[in-house]
Amino acid sequence: MKNKLTTTIIIVILCITAIFLITSSIYTVDQAEYAVVTTFGVPSTEISTPGLKFKLPYPIQGVSILSRETFSLAFGYEDTDDGAVVHEREAKMITGDENIILADLEVQWRIVDPVAFLYNTQDPEKILYNATSSSLRGVIGSSTVDDALTDGRTRIINEVRDNLTHLVEVYDIGIAIVNVNLQDVDLPTNEVSNAFKKVTSAREERITKINEANRYKNEKVNTAEGQKQALISRAEGQKVARIQQAIGDVAKFNGIYSEYVNNKEITKQRLIIETLENILPGAKIYVMDESGNSSTLKYLPLDSAKQGGGN
Repeated sequence: MKNKLTTTIIIVILCITAIFLITSSIYTVDQAEYAVVTTFGVPSTEISTPGLKFKLPYPIQGVSILSRETFSLAFGYEDTDDGAVVHEREAKMITGDENIILADLEVQWRIVDPVAFLYNTQDPEKILYNATSSSLRGVIGSSTVDDALTDGRTRIINEVRDNLTHLVEVYDIGIAIVNVNLQDVDLPTNEVSNAFKKVTSAREERITKINEANRYKNEKVNTAEGQKQALISRAEGQKVARIQQAIGDVAKFNGIYSEYVNNKEITKQRLIIETLENILPGAKIYVMDESGNSSTLKYLPLDSAKQGGGN
């Protein structure tokens, strides 16, 4: 009876040992996971591919599973059920023009080298947090309060991302920076914040007025340019008309001159009559007798001469 009990105990122990060895030798890697196998605590440089995997039982080999997902690090604030809570001690920093502001930041990151993440440092997330603080404070410290609160935010975000990416590469903690978001930048007191908002509104109004003035200027310049082109076009038209008129007058003169050469006396008399008609339209001219005899008059009928000339 005693031997039978001993045999049963041995069988149970062997079964438990076998189950432990089997379960510790099988592991599964998901598509969204990394798996690092260690042999007597030394990590393998080869990362396990997704699927059902086998290894030597513990304590010969072990396995560490890490997620491939994108993680989020909040600096200067904390998300709670009641909304975001600002941690002023973290968020408070000084600008390059010696103003105090509150700035909080979100860093999105993921693991790209699981071996470096697990074994190069004791706490890679703490190092990432300190690197984030250093990058943000360094960029804010070289920026003005106007830049931080208004249109300089994009530049600040880009510089923080570049600095942080450089630091995590230098520290070699197996992390890659996916994105950096400057969540909120504000002044520490409501009074200062309201005063700055008034200054910002005045600056925006100034820019609006300048834009309106430039638009009015452009409209006037365009109108003046149009009028200028119209005057130039009109002058060009008058120039062409004058030239054509001059050409016509020259042709007319040449025609008259050719007739004058052939019939000097007739042409001369005709020109005199036409000139008198032009300077004395509708007038009747009476010519006195040169001998002084008032009973005899010489009459020059311009109208008849004109009609006869027309015929």
